[in-house]
Amino acid sequence: MFLLSIGLKKLIKTGRLTIIDHKGRAHEFAGAPGPHVTIRFTNAAVPWKIVFNRDLGLGEGYMDGTLIVEDSDIFGLMDLLAMNVQRNFTNKRSRAMLTLMRFFHWSTQYNPIRRSRANVAHHYDLSDELYDLFLDDDRQYSCAYFAYPEESLESAQHRKKIHLEAKLHLKPDLSVLDIGCGWGGLALHLAQASGANVTGITLSENQLATCKERAVKEGLTNRLDFALKDYRHLDKKFDRIVSVGMFEHVGASHYNEFFDTLYDTLTDDGIALVHTIGRTQGPLATNAWVAKYIFPGGYIPSMSEVIPAIEQSGLYMTDLEILRLHYADTLKEWRARFAANRDKIRDQYDERFCRMWEYYLVLSEVAFRHCGHVVFQIQLTKQQDAVPLTRDYITAHESQADSAIAAE
Repeated sequence: MFLLSIGLKKLIKTGRLTIIDHKGRAHEFAGAPGPHVTIRFTNAAVPWKIVFNRDLGLGEGYMDGTLIVEDSDIFGLMDLLAMNVQRNFTNKRSRAMLTLMRFFHWSTQYNPIRRSRANVAHHYDLSDELYDLFLDDDRQYSCAYFAYPEESLESAQHRKKIHLEAKLHLKPDLSVLDIGCGWGGLALHLAQASGANVTGITLSENQLATCKERAVKEGLTNRLDFALKDYRHLDKKFDRIVSVGMFEHVGASHYNEFFDTLYDTLTDDGIALVHTIGRTQGPLATNAWVAKYIFPGGYIPSMSEVIPAIEQSGLYMTDLEILRLHYADTLKEWRARFAANRDKIRDQYDERFCRMWEYYLVLSEVAFRHCGHVVFQIQLTKQQDAVPLTRDYITAHESQADSAIAAE
């Protein structure tokens, strides 16, 4: 506990953390008034693991049951730690140390096609039943768009699809490419709402099967086509390109390749839209626990990494929107639904899996609440006049959609 205590005394400036070690001794770390959390270590190795690899030590300790939260829950613990980490982030020494990490993430971001497919399968080829137990009824596995505080997850996810549709400025019979199409919900929406012809590509065999089933069920096989394909294997042009929640899996060393592909694949008067999680604090290495257990090969970009690749591709950035706490609220809903169905998920997998998934959802939520994670929506074109001169067309489309929903 000695080395861990030194670090926690410097870290905890708000709230109070009590740690009961494996011998039953209590260690107190307190700052200004704030939340209080008590945790227990069940063996002597846990504090050492946290000291030598904070990310893995915390995550694996909770997964294995050697780190037990006694008077709160795992969200309470991570929320307390995250708010203190964020407070200390402005410290020059801390920022200098974090800057060193930026030089070590490139080798972990090498994502050739074979590795990309394996990385996707690791996460997205879990059972559909799992995702049904915490996502909305359309299986939208990305940030929702909340217009008001008490909006339901289903409504906010539908609003997100309308928001993307508006930015794509769609017309009937245009060709649309959805890169990383998930379970097909956005592709189906775009085909139904605009009469566009949509091609969705994915690297998940499980998701592909669901997409094709949904197209048949909705009678849209004439307007929808889905394929198991990497974005680097595209061989035709599209009027519109959209990518939601896929760019985080591209890898920092492949950004030029990604945007060059968008340029080559987009028609001259076309519009592309990239929706991705992003960092506001500059490039940092991926959390080691997330990279090991949740998203191998994943990386959250900073805008300073994305813009140079866009500039070199020849694309114009015609609109940039930053969604701030929308994803935190989305994750809060997922976390609540996961908790409500925890017994079913444990029966399907096991207790350790439940703890892993709880930790993942909590870690993600506090990152958006305290650690500078946001969502970037980047609109791109090859011509400056490919979209209207003002953003009024976006709000006008959304208002029209709202009116249509209210009339139903």
